[in-house]
Amino acid sequence: MKSFDENRDLTSSLPITPQMQRDLADMLNRNMFTGLAMTFVAFLGLTFGFGFDTEKDQSSKVLLFIAMNTVIVLRFADGLYWLTRLKGTQYDARPVKFRFAIGVYSTSTVWALYSILLYTTMNAVELATTMVILGAMAGGAASVLAPSKIFVFVYTTSLLVPMSSRALLDDDRNFVVLGILGLIFWVGILASSFRYHRFFFDTVSLKNKNARLIEQMRTDRQETAKINAMLRKSNEQLDDANANLEDEVEKRTADIFRLSNRDPLTNLLNRNGLFKQLNTLIESTKALDNNLAVLFIDLDGFKQVNDSLGHKVGDIVLAEIANRLAQYCEKDHLARWGGDEFVAVTPYATVHTAVAVAHAMRSGVTKPIIALENQITLDATIGIAIYPEHGNDTMTLIQQADLTMYDQKRKQRGTIGVFSETLHEKIKNEQRLCEQLRYAIEKKEFSVHYQPIICADTQKLKSVEALLRWNCNGNIVSPARFIPLAERTGLMPEIGSWVLNRACIDATEWPFNEDIALSVNVSISQLLDETFVNALDKVLASTNIDPARLYLEITESVFANNVNAVANQIHNVKQRGVKISIDDFGTGYSSLSRLQSMPCDFIKIDRSFVQNTNEGSDTIMRATMLIANEFGCKTIAEGIETLDQMNHIKTLGVDFIQGFLYAKPMPLSDLKTWYNENK
Repeated sequence: MKSFDENRDLTSSLPITPQMQRDLADMLNRNMFTGLAMTFVAFLGLTFGFGFDTEKDQSSKVLLFIAMNTVIVLRFADGLYWLTRLKGTQYDARPVKFRFAIGVYSTSTVWALYSILLYTTMNAVELATTMVILGAMAGGAASVLAPSKIFVFVYTTSLLVPMSSRALLDDDRNFVVLGILGLIFWVGILASSFRYHRFFFDTVSLKNKNARLIEQMRTDRQETAKINAMLRKSNEQLDDANANLEDEVEKRTADIFRLSNRDPLTNLLNRNGLFKQLNTLIESTKALDNNLAVLFIDLDGFKQVNDSLGHKVGDIVLAEIANRLAQYCEKDHLARWGGDEFVAVTPYATVHTAVAVAHAMRSGVTKPIIALENQITLDATIGIAIYPEHGNDTMTLIQQADLTMYDQKRKQRGTIGVFSETLHEKIKNEQRLCEQLRYAIEKKEFSVHYQPIICADTQKLKSVEALLRWNCNGNIVSPARFIPLAERTGLMPEIGSWVLNRACIDATEWPFNEDIALSVNVSISQLLDETFVNALDKVLASTNIDPARLYLEITESVFANNVNAVANQIHNVKQRGVKISIDDFGTGYSSLSRLQSMPCDFIKIDRSFVQNTNEGSDTIMRATMLIANEFGCKTIAEGIETLDQMNHIKTLGVDFIQGFLYAKPMPLSDLKTWYNENK
């Protein structure tokens, strides 16, 4: 059907819309009935008007007459279908035009066959008559089929060109003249039909333009009416609004203040509102030459509530905590800083007054909360800063109170602290130290020292423990100071990996004749790091150290963390043949069930029990050795500094000994010297 698309037939710069296609199809079908009637009459006259010279002549004419009538009947039926079912509807014009085209081409074919097959049987009169009838039919087609150039061209060509061409080739001069006249008439009809086509096309285009303009006018009127109605309604609303303008302005001002200065969950001041309020309070406090306290409150345990019970329960808890804290503050002297942090302002407060208010607030926080059938108990850590002693502006006071709270939280949660210059200096030093710690590996400031571990029975070297040391710009920083900083800043996995690699490399250079083992400390953050096992594999592969010679020391505090993750990592380590040692046993989170699920090879008894020789310490050590024996572990006592301590520990049945009595932690070169002197 695409070959009959008038987008190609109708030459125009304007697009052919579906409606224009329907209009052109309507024109073709509307004129079809007259054309079919003329075709029937003309063909009937030509077929039976001149008689039959021969039986063959009769047979050909009758067959062509039957063929033409068949085409006429089919086209007439299609025309009736268009007239009764499609006309006036939004039909698809393409199949209608396709069927019309088939009808036109079929009619043209029959006419062409009539001229070609019967030319030789015609006498001069019949030939002249046929030429006249065909010319008349072609002339009529020029207007009836004018909406389509293709149809006009095919139809008129089929009627005139075959007959005229045969006449041109005839020996009779008169027939040649008729042939020439037929071709000239054909050219004239085509030229005329193309003008008709332009006329029809312009008419349809104009009709569609007018229809679009009328539709646009109707739409514009409707839109104008709609806008006018909206304007009338807006004017009415404006009149109503103007009548209560003052109330509306006040209401909107209050809404804007609430949205920009209030926390939507607790209805407390937010940060922006706190800054405005605290600035005002500082100005008035300054004018009265008085004091003012800022309390920074952080909830302890709220994150676990949010993670385990969901944000809905968390929101209920925060709203309840806000109500409780508000009981200890004047109106708009309490703000939600963000998350589970609050800031309270207490005017005319000394340090003692502020601490008393903080204790009261903490007691209010610790009372159980029922949220969606869950009983929740929280605590609070509070930092306090005083104006003007600790700061003269809003931001400084909040920062000092925040730093104090953070320091208290590190030391012990659920406590209250007051800012001091000592604390400020300490925090600044820690920040500087953290910054330097980030580049310690790059600057080659780290080194590994080694301390021997001796067999209690034979007094021979059994293993050495690798201990990290940091020389920061010429100053030795204690591990007790920088290891916690590395843990808090997330640097411990990287540093721990460096220590493990360095110690294993050093172990390949030991001059020991015996098969001496290497013990390396591993922090909980390093152990739980997803890259730990891969890092361990790389170290074992690159140094070729026997996994059985490598002991990894972990503190028993790991048992308080993600038990499944810890157990999985320890299982992976043990699979590689590396041994596990539990450090500082008895000082932290002890659990026999954990030892059973996470089998270890060594248990280290903390120095606090070794150096405290009372009966209670001995009882703990004997119990530890009993536990170790039951689980098939060896025991190591650390912190041995005197012969008395060594002899006492040996009588208790410890397996291995470590301490200053034998050697302090030393560099690799000193370890070699120590070994040669003491082996």
